[in-house]
Amino acid sequence: QVQPVESGGGLVQAGGSLRLSCAVSGSIFSINRMDWYRQRPGERELVASVTSGGSTNYADSVKGRFTISRDNAKNTVYLQMNSLKPDDTAVYYCKGLGLGWGQGTQVTVSS
Repeated sequence: QVQPVESGGGLVQAGGSLRLSCAVSGSIFSINRMDWYRQRPGERELVASVTSGGSTNYADSVKGRFTISRDNAKNTVYLQMNSLKPDDTAVYYCKGLGLGWGQGTQVTVSS
């Protein structure tokens, strides 16, 4: 099973921005929906989704601050995160139908 490779996480102060990338070693063209999840201790949350047609959905907790996008030519999905809050601290994963779970990328937001 192909595993995505997430990158772009790091330590940032509250109010800052990060751009996460999810690279897939294969075509994502046929994967209708790609998601970003985040994992905190004891909790996994679906953060954002993007369809092959470009439709997006967001969790209420990130709406207006995060933007998901996909580049099928590069087999990459992005998550632009602005106005970050300490509550956004988590390990972020991307996922699509037929893909395994990657290693994730740690995002830490300091107050």
